[in-house]
Amino acid sequence: MYLSDEKKIWLATGENRVYLEPSMANRHGLIAGATGTGKTVTLKVIAESFSDMGVPVFLADIKGDLSGMCEAGAENKHIRRSIDNMHIENFTYTPYPVRFFDVYGKKGHPVRTTISDMGPELLGRLLALSDVQCGVLRIVFRIADDKGLLLLDLKDLRSMVQHVGDNADEYRLKYGNVLPQSIGAIQRALLSLEDAGGDIFFGEPMLDIRDWFRWDENDGRGIMNILECSELFQHPLLYSTFLLWMLSELYEFLPEAGDLEKPKIAFFFDEAHLLFNDAPKALLEKVEQVVRLIRSKGVSVWFITQNPSDVPESVLGQLGNRVQHALRAYTPNEQRAVRYAARSFRSNPAFDTERTLQELAVGEALVSVLDPKGVPTVVEKAGILPPRSSMNAVADGVIESVVKASPLSVKYDKPLDRESAYEMLAAAREEAEKAAERQAEEERKQAEKEAKAAAKTTSRSTSAKKTTRKKSSSVVGKAVSSTVSSMGREIGRQLIRGLFGTFKK
Repeated sequence: MYLSDEKKIWLATGENRVYLEPSMANRHGLIAGATGTGKTVTLKVIAESFSDMGVPVFLADIKGDLSGMCEAGAENKHIRRSIDNMHIENFTYTPYPVRFFDVYGKKGHPVRTTISDMGPELLGRLLALSDVQCGVLRIVFRIADDKGLLLLDLKDLRSMVQHVGDNADEYRLKYGNVLPQSIGAIQRALLSLEDAGGDIFFGEPMLDIRDWFRWDENDGRGIMNILECSELFQHPLLYSTFLLWMLSELYEFLPEAGDLEKPKIAFFFDEAHLLFNDAPKALLEKVEQVVRLIRSKGVSVWFITQNPSDVPESVLGQLGNRVQHALRAYTPNEQRAVRYAARSFRSNPAFDTERTLQELAVGEALVSVLDPKGVPTVVEKAGILPPRSSMNAVADGVIESVVKASPLSVKYDKPLDRESAYEMLAAAREEAEKAAERQAEEERKQAEKEAKAAAKTTSRSTSAKKTTRKKSSSVVGKAVSSTVSSMGREIGRQLIRGLFGTFKK
């Protein structure tokens, strides 16, 4: 709908029309502005335009209003005024092809990942572990990798942490020191994660990123993959970590593509400031690295937040396309934020950027995009075009019907629980206990035989029993390690981890 003859995206209109170059979209973008200034409309217009071009889209829906993209929009005075003022010809309302996902499985296909695929870096952040505790967690993952033990859900990780703690002396020389205090802290953090719903979304079948790359069979438009986040957003750390995992999955999955005429997929990250809040320096460096490198794989990443200062400069500098809605400046901090946002644009001699930023009406924005050579354009004051899909959230019954009609229901709706670390370690412990019992029985019989033959005293018999118990305990530890190693060798596959400690695909 909003494509020019040159296949550019018509985004806004001011003194001139503002077009987004699809070939520059993988230089990423920023949509910022105070609450109620029109960020959601901008997001929808850009997402719809990508879909019209045949580019699949991923959107995090925090407020629930993006669900309306599966229905056609409706006429109102605001949209009619925009259509008339911007001279939009042949405007039609239309629904878009949508698939709904939900971590909790209530308003979309369940979204799951495994403990192994999330990796120790992201999981350590999710558990709010200290540097020392994160180091112990990495040891736990490394031992699991070396022994071929799959960590699929929380019970797998709890069992693995307990196993490493119980056999710390055995692993110390090869992997490093494992403090009991760190083991205890990790176990407590896992309990808190489980209370927050971690037992729901850690498991299988895990999300296959390839399912995002789908197109409408009738007209070739890219599918809108909408992740319902109203409940997930109640746990901000969990929300941001989960979306960062999705972004890292895209990075690992896609091959290098170089410069493309249009992105392979567009990824919209709402409330982006949560990604950077209290994030350790090491994690921020990896986020910056992913954002920088993922553009060569054809991914367009859009951060949506209230203020550009919410995004670290190292990341903000990589966001070439910017739509800045109005900002309020009532306090000294807000005034500094306005100046910061104004300085990020290439100035336009026709107006004062800082002043204009505070006077923008709802639906207006300061817009600067990259030209075909990758140079930021002079900032324009412009009105954002209206979306063609519905602005309202749809009823739960509509979402349910869309989910049931999706071919992904068969793939994701039923959880799986295959043999993994929990079952293998339990089997190893059971075998070790049986071996210890047999050993103890043999030693008991031998002790009785010696007692009868030599007429030993009662005190000596008691001493023999203590020796038996000590050896039995040693047998358990060694048997668990031996059995687990044997099981691991049967799996026989090499585990390779990427930037965030996630598995490379």
